[in-house]
Amino acid sequence: MSTKKRGHNEDSIYKDGDRWRGAISIGYGPNGERLRKKVSGKTRPEVVEKIRKIREGIAKGLPVPDDKITVGAFLDRWLSTLPGHIADSTLDDYEDTVRLHLKPGLGRHKLTALTVAHVDALWQAKRAKYKPNSVRIMRAVLRKALGQAEREGLVARNVAALSMPPRLNTDEGRTLTIDQSHKLLDEVTEHRMGALVLLALVFGLRRGEALGLMWSGFDQEARTLRVAHAVKRIKNRTPGAERKTKLVITELKTRKSRRTLCLTPELVDALKQHRATHNAERLQAGEEWTEHGLIFPSMLGNPSDPDTFSHLFSKLAQKAGLGHWHPHELRHSGASLMLAQGTPLHVVSDVLGHASIAITKDVYGHLMEGDKRAASATISGALLGRSAPLAPRLAPTDAEETG
Repeated sequence: MSTKKRGHNEDSIYKDGDRWRGAISIGYGPNGERLRKKVSGKTRPEVVEKIRKIREGIAKGLPVPDDKITVGAFLDRWLSTLPGHIADSTLDDYEDTVRLHLKPGLGRHKLTALTVAHVDALWQAKRAKYKPNSVRIMRAVLRKALGQAEREGLVARNVAALSMPPRLNTDEGRTLTIDQSHKLLDEVTEHRMGALVLLALVFGLRRGEALGLMWSGFDQEARTLRVAHAVKRIKNRTPGAERKTKLVITELKTRKSRRTLCLTPELVDALKQHRATHNAERLQAGEEWTEHGLIFPSMLGNPSDPDTFSHLFSKLAQKAGLGHWHPHELRHSGASLMLAQGTPLHVVSDVLGHASIAITKDVYGHLMEGDKRAASATISGALLGRSAPLAPRLAPTDAEETG
């Protein structure tokens, strides 16, 4: 039989076997029934303290904590609130991160019992199998989800934000040299996607951005090209749809990523020649053509599949004698070549569409050794009264390409 005791300002506290239990009134439900929150502990003071914290939270307008919900259940609930508030492609990424990494690693923990140590242990395990940037993305998704839990008062602190962030590698991989770039451009000159490869290399465009370029963004007279859209493959959420994924054209999310590129006369000519080919393909397709306004669509006018272009680019690079390359390496190559030719870092950052110059510096700062040596030579000559030769700017060496 249980014994029941009641103290000052307590709803009810009683001993049940070897456990102490308590119940506190938290108001009334929609049907007018009284709602009670139950807690338990090994000692009576422990139960008293839990009830005190609940009362304190209610006084501050916070919801009553649910000590039964698991991390996995909360993540599922959080994902269900996101449609309509974020881009479908972003939602796809969040869902994949939760399904593949967060729920298997943390899903069984009670949300209120999740600790920094639990989260740090997951990142340590993931670092053994995944690149640091992948772990960074996992941490960012969990941090965003637990931020919502913190705002709702379900947890006292965001343990993902307090966890140890992965150390990112500054070397983003190999880049094309000037000679390799010439070989590649010579190979793709006559190809229907040759102008895309040229623009991606010159401006360091992301694959989706290059495929999302619009004719409406090309101003021949002003010699400018607007980057404002991207082609992405996302999950098909249409009920009863045969295909699990679909291609979409989306607007770029941030102000920095939406940018205007300045074209040279040679680049304008390349786009004009490409437009002639584009118009010929449209006439040949006839009624099968679907107009989207894209500069680099498929043969029928639809968005080009990014993965299909990756396979095509690899084949073109191999035909040029360069071996296998990925379109994203065009972005690194463009940034490296711009810096090697003396383009200021802040300009490179704007051209690439980075969110801040700090990102550009973290990724490509190792390529600015010549700038730092030149600065040292200049100040040394000024202070010591003797001229020092400036360090020449060079294209990346083979060692720099391989990191």
